[in-house]
Amino acid sequence: MDSFFSLYWCMPFAACYPLIEHPMTTTLYRPVGPKELKLIEESGWTAFPPRLPDQPIFYPVTNEPYAIQIARDWNVPASGSGFVTRFEVETEYLNRFPVETVGGSEHTELWVPAEELEEFNRHIVGKIVVTKTFPE
Repeated sequence: MDSFFSLYWCMPFAACYPLIEHPMTTTLYRPVGPKELKLIEESGWTAFPPRLPDQPIFYPVTNEPYAIQIARDWNVPASGSGFVTRFEVETEYLNRFPVETVGGSEHTELWVPAEELEEFNRHIVGKIVVTKTFPE
């Protein structure tokens, strides 16, 4: 079965990158600020915290350059620091969430309803890891 998760994403006028896919998992990214990172750490690096009442959607992104852009350009001004997290999720489970493009072609993310985040967390495989920290 073909899905977005076996395709490539391309930045305009730049190289194309394969989405990293392991036999049964897909790599996703999430830019976070220091408060969310602390809650992730408190989970043992295995879960994202519940959304706040004014946050009806959880938005993991499909590529690291987009996550870097958000962490650097949004999280740092808002909270003084930003972090990019990387994590694996069962690919079969992810197929229920359409990939949304929210700007340029590289701005792709999943829209997970807040009420489904606990279930989403159960499908994370392994640990959530920090790949980038801003400011550097």
